[in-house]
Order: sequence, then C-alpha cells, then structure tokens
Amino acid sequence: MRYSEDIIEEVRVRNDIVDIVSGYVKLQKKGSNYFGLCPFHNEKSPSFSVSPAKQMYYCFGCGAGGNVITFVMEYENYSFSEAFKMLADRAGVKLPVEEYSKEAREQEDLRAALLEMNKLAASYFYYQLKKPQGEAGYRYLKDRQLSDETIVRFGLGYSNKTSDDLYRYLRGKGYEDAVLKQSGLVTIEEKGSHDKFWNRVMFPIMDVNNRVIGFGGRVMGAGEPKYLNSPETKLFDKSRNLYGLNYARLSREKYILICEGYMDVIAMHQAGFTNAVASLGTAFTTQHAQLLKRYTDKVILTYDSDGAGRKAALRAIPILRDAGVSIRVLNMEPYKDPDEFIKNLGAEEFKQRIEQAQNSFLFEIEVLKKNYKMDDPEQKTEFYNQTARKLLEFPEALERENYLEAVSREFFINYQDLKRLVNRLGATLGPVRSSVRGEEEENGKNQRKKEKEDGVMQSQRLLLTWLIENPVLFDKIKGVITPDDFIEELYHKVAQMVFDGHAAGTLNPAEILNHFIDDDDQYRTVAGLFHASLKESLDNEEQKKAFSETIMKVKKNSLDHASRHAAGIEELQRIIKEQAALRDLNISLD
Repeated sequence: MRYSEDIIEEVRVRNDIVDIVSGYVKLQKKGSNYFGLCPFHNEKSPSFSVSPAKQMYYCFGCGAGGNVITFVMEYENYSFSEAFKMLADRAGVKLPVEEYSKEAREQEDLRAALLEMNKLAASYFYYQLKKPQGEAGYRYLKDRQLSDETIVRFGLGYSNKTSDDLYRYLRGKGYEDAVLKQSGLVTIEEKGSHDKFWNRVMFPIMDVNNRVIGFGGRVMGAGEPKYLNSPETKLFDKSRNLYGLNYARLSREKYILICEGYMDVIAMHQAGFTNAVASLGTAFTTQHAQLLKRYTDKVILTYDSDGAGRKAALRAIPILRDAGVSIRVLNMEPYKDPDEFIKNLGAEEFKQRIEQAQNSFLFEIEVLKKNYKMDDPEQKTEFYNQTARKLLEFPEALERENYLEAVSREFFINYQDLKRLVNRLGATLGPVRSSVRGEEEENGKNQRKKEKEDGVMQSQRLLLTWLIENPVLFDKIKGVITPDDFIEELYHKVAQMVFDGHAAGTLNPAEILNHFIDDDDQYRTVAGLFHASLKESLDNEEQKKAFSETIMKVKKNSLDHASRHAAGIEELQRIIKEQAALRDLNISLD
C-alpha cells in the first residue's frame, strides 16, 4: 500500500532521528550534531553524523545517508512498508487500513500461514534434538565441535526417523492438507502423507529479517541424498537467498566470505568470522550477486580446495564481476574446506589466509595454467594465447594494462611479448576488445563526452547543495536561475521542491527525501545533495568565484539545451538573446 505524503511526513516528524539512531549507535554530541561509528561499514574513527536540525544522518566514510525512515530500512533491511509500520507503532500513529482484493488477501494469509508453519517446524526440530530420539543428531553436531551456544544461535535441530512425525504435529496445530501441501515440509499423496525431512540434522534457513523460510537437512547414516533442501515455495527461492546472510549483513567487516555449505558457515561464525554466507544447494546465481551487492562491494571466495570447489569459484567470479563486486579467492590448502582448516590450524591462521587472498583474475589464470604442460612448447604457447584472450575481457585499456603487468610478473611471462600478443589478438577480435589505436581514440572521444556530461551534472548538483546549505543565496540568483535550468530529470525534480519549499518558508530536506524512498539509486543521490557541504566559507574569494562560475555553467547549459529543442524561430531568437546577455551577467555575493 502506498501511503499519502501527509501520513508519511507525520510518522517521520514524530520519530526523532537522534532517539532512533541512538538505539542502534552510540552517539556523542559535537557542536550542533551527533557523531558515532557508522553501522553500515567498518571504521575506527567516527564519521557517521546525525543532524537534529535536519533530522537526517550521513556517513562521510561510505556515503550512507537519509532520514529516520531510511535509517531503519537500511539497518534492519526492512522494506519501506515494514520500516514505516514499525515507526508508526512506536509513535502511536494509526495508519489507514490496507485494502486488499480477495486474491491479494488470500495470498497474504497464505504467506503468513507458511511463515508460522516454518517457525513451528523449526521449534519442533530443535525440541527433538535434545530428546532421546535426537541423540544421533546431537552427537553429530558435537562431534563437529559445535558449542551449544552455536546450536541455539542457528536453531539447529533433528527430524525423527518416523516418516510422518512433523505432518501429524502440524495437523494437530489445525493446518489442513491444502495449506500443508504448499509448505515444502510434507508430501501429500492419495496413498498417504509423509514428511519431507526425516532422520536428518536440520538447518533452518532464514531470510535477512530472521524469518524461517525453508530448511536444509543432513542425513544421519548412509541415506541419500546426503543434503536435502526445501523445495521452491512462496517463501523460499534458493537462487535468491544465502544461508547466514541474516547475521553476515550486520558484520562490521568490509567484505563477505562466500563458502559452499551450512557447516562451513556455522564453523566460521563460531570462530568469529560472522560475515560468512553460503548458497543453498545451487550454483551461485546473478540474483545471489545482486543480493550481496546490497551489503558489500567486496567478497572473498572460500570454496573447497578440490576440483569441484575450483569449478564453483570459476563460475561465481564472472557473475560477481558483472555485478560490480571485487573478488578475491582464499587458498585453504592443505585442507579441503574452512571447517577443516579452522579445526586444524585455528582462526588466526585463517585470518592470515584471508589477508593473503588472491586476486580473482590471477586465480583464473593459475587454474588455466594447470590445464597445460609447461614443458611442452605447443601447450605452453597455447597457454599464452588463452591468457591473452582472458586479458582482452577487460574493455578499459588502463585496467587491461594493469592486469597485463600483473600476469607478466606473477607467471614469469615477458611483458613486451605478452603485450604484443594481446594487441595482435585484439585486432582480430574487432574494435570492442581491441587494444589498438582505433579503440583508444574511440575511448578518448567517449571519455571526453562523459567528462562534459559529468561536469554539467556536477554544476547542477553543486548549485543545489549551495542553495540548501545557504538559503540566503536564493536572493542572489533571483531572476536568473529557476528550477527549469536544472535539466537533468532528477535534479529538476529536487530543484522544484527546493525552490517551492524556500518560497513557502518550509524548506525541509528530510521531508523531500520521502519522495525518493522507492528508488534506491535516486534516494542516495538526493541524500548526498543534502550533506555535501562546502569546505570553505563563501566569504572566501575562491568560493565566490566558484559560485559565480557554477551559476554561469548551469544557465549556459540550460540555454544550450533549450536551443537544441526550440519549437520555432521566435523561441530560438529569444534563446539567442538570452545567450548573448549571459556574457554580461554578473552574480555577486557581496
């Protein structure tokens, strides 16, 4: 449901941002603002500020910023609706009753029922683990050196050998077969109903909000399959969820560790590496990468050191790279997986291996090299050719050059020879991947065009920031600059709100942000406008000059844009006159 702007603003105003943030972050007052350690990235010196006057927060380290609603959304990983309802309840604001269609209400009721069933199942499995019938499961977990504290933290349990144990339990709680059939917990058939999991150690799978959405089970004994996951349901999509992310997202580390299985995640968390996650019985997907990108821009792959683990890493690397995530690969030899490594060499040694993790591209080349016999001239040449092709995957010449130097150094390949090979292959593959002069010239043209566009946007962004920080400047630009001079769509929308707010005497950055909550990229851009303050006083001569030049750039670009889109000769003549008058324009801050 989309709430009215009035009710959104009422909830925001009635939740003081300092009160809310101080419940999560230790704040200290300095001047008119409060400062603390940023909860969204790891830091030692406080760069996270909260402004009581603006009712906004901003981190000068990572750029996170916004109002009280978006703080709760980011910290708790809530949707807008979830964060808004929480704050409304806290402030005692009664929200309008949401109206659903019959179909929507049925789906909402089903989802609630499935969540409740999974919660009941998790509690039931945990209860069985500590009973005589769960002895095999509990012994297995203790043999894996898990503490009782860890068992409780991850809600580990046991499914009995009786094949309809959970089914009878849930039926006793009042759930009908029609609903149970959609839970993924039981199988309903004409010849009889039975549990999906039995005689297994159970691993509840939680979403980022700590709600149980599915299960994984490890069989006790020689049964198959060894590991079994819940099927796809209305709650559980294994390609869009990661085991352990509900805890890892709260870690202060700047990176996330990705491993292969439940036990690796649990072992790493128990050893203090609470930023570990694993995919759920499926290959790493684009959706996984996009999910991780919400919390970090750096991952370290800790897949098994065997052939299957290397293949999994090679599949994941390009997916993560396309998502804009930096990747390194951890070497666990002589051990197979993180659990085994930590048990034998300890957490400190594992931490050192993390610090020594290899660049993912160099890892790819290292794995590639294993496919060739380097004492065979023909195979050695083919390795060089394949390495050159890999280098051509970098479209940017500078990045490609950096990796060319690194590969040459790491694998003892003559730099000049490798560069000539890359250029020769690039020329045959066409201009997209070519590193010859034609590509460099084209890149130069594109770069100059991009720099010009970035300069125009920067001027608009800077002028908006000045106006927000120093409302007296509206008098200086009166009759010269209007919201229509901000031609970039997002900045035009913000400018209109800023100008309207100033005219009404109600300029309120925190309220303006309410309009952009639904679009994460726009929201972050707008939040940045309200926090990018000037480094020096406007009394400074350089700042005066910069302000005047910014006005000129914004107005000139606005007129140039208007001339390209003029509807007729009269309009064009008017624009030309304004362009001529612009040369004599003098904006003074005195």
